[in-house]
Amino acid sequence: MIKEKTKLAIASTTSIQNSGLFDILIPTYEKSTKYNVKVEVIAVGTGKAIRLAKKGGADLLFVHDPFREEKFVAEGYGVNRRPVMHNSFVIIGIAKDPADIKEAKNAVEAFELIAETGSPFVSRGDDSGTNIKELDLWEDAGINPKGKGWYFEAGAKMGDTLLMADQKKAYTLSDMGTFLNYEQKIDLKILFQDDPMLKNQYSIIAINPDRFPNVKYREAMDFIAFVTSNEGQLLIANYKKNGVNLFYPDAVPSVMTKTNRREKNET
Repeated sequence: MIKEKTKLAIASTTSIQNSGLFDILIPTYEKSTKYNVKVEVIAVGTGKAIRLAKKGGADLLFVHDPFREEKFVAEGYGVNRRPVMHNSFVIIGIAKDPADIKEAKNAVEAFELIAETGSPFVSRGDDSGTNIKELDLWEDAGINPKGKGWYFEAGAKMGDTLLMADQKKAYTLSDMGTFLNYEQKIDLKILFQDDPMLKNQYSIIAINPDRFPNVKYREAMDFIAFVTSNEGQLLIANYKKNGVNLFYPDAVPSVMTKTNRREKNET
């Protein structure tokens, strides 16, 4: 008799889902003979994922908002927070670049130029990690864009936000992974990147079994062990779109170094 698979619920950001990375990680994990688990991903904005996890509605949290993650653990909702990977946020827009943000010294100045020129900007507007990063940049620029005629809130996932920005010929802030996955579907280009302020860190957290006795804690820890292992980190390091890495592993940083070295030897 075949034993029924245990369901493991992961509350996660839509940026990982939209990047396509889960389509690589999860089947590999589920096929392993070590586990008898069926993974369910609940892909929502980071804020909603955290609120869901605070009600015991998931077994794992896999998001990208360090401040709220630390608070989640400090308040006793989560345990064993581990960094998994990072990429970067990028500011994208039409090639014409009406606000001339390509000449900006940093991301805050790029946002200032968008506001000064009244160039259209589409925000996710969904309390996601990307949305929070965007709002932080506006705050650092001393600008409140809400209610301005050039500022649009999509209230949507990153992929849908990119499509809306494309329709409006607008600027937007995106994680690199989702942008690369949607690049062929839109006419928008990366206009500003490589600012340390735009680093986008992803971590995974098990839901605290002392607080929620019904969570699948053992299975959650197995999944954390998998994504932070050499095998999981290699899958992340080797995941590319159009020859570009979507994420860089953080749990085993040497994996990325070995991957780069191997690629150089092959060329």
